[in-house]
Amino acid sequence: VQLVESGGGLVQPGGSLRLSCGVSGFTSVWYDIGWFRQAPGKEREFVAAISLSGSKTAFGDPVAGRFTISRDNAKNMVYLQMTILQTEDTAVYSCAARNGGISTNANHYTYWGQGTQVTVSS
Repeated sequence: VQLVESGGGLVQPGGSLRLSCGVSGFTSVWYDIGWFRQAPGKEREFVAAISLSGSKTAFGDPVAGRFTISRDNAKNMVYLQMTILQTEDTAVYSCAARNGGISTNANHYTYWGQGTQVTVSS
């Protein structure tokens, strides 16, 4: 069971990035996926989540309207498209998996990736 994030990097304010979460070791279609982020000195924060079918999504208030989440179950991939990035979006972004419906609570997730760094700076 493994989740691997990719796509992080350095981007200027106002720019865009797409993060990917690759799921292996089990069939991703059985799991709801969430994205969380943690900035230095701050608590982990809910970013977005998508249900196993892709029919339900949820977003944290700071990113609503700027980020979208999608999944390709045939490829065992989940994507987080981030637009209009702000310096406050700088953090390590991690994807996580759970079964039983999407949740904004990190404690409800069973499996976690290692994270990918996103830095928004001019």
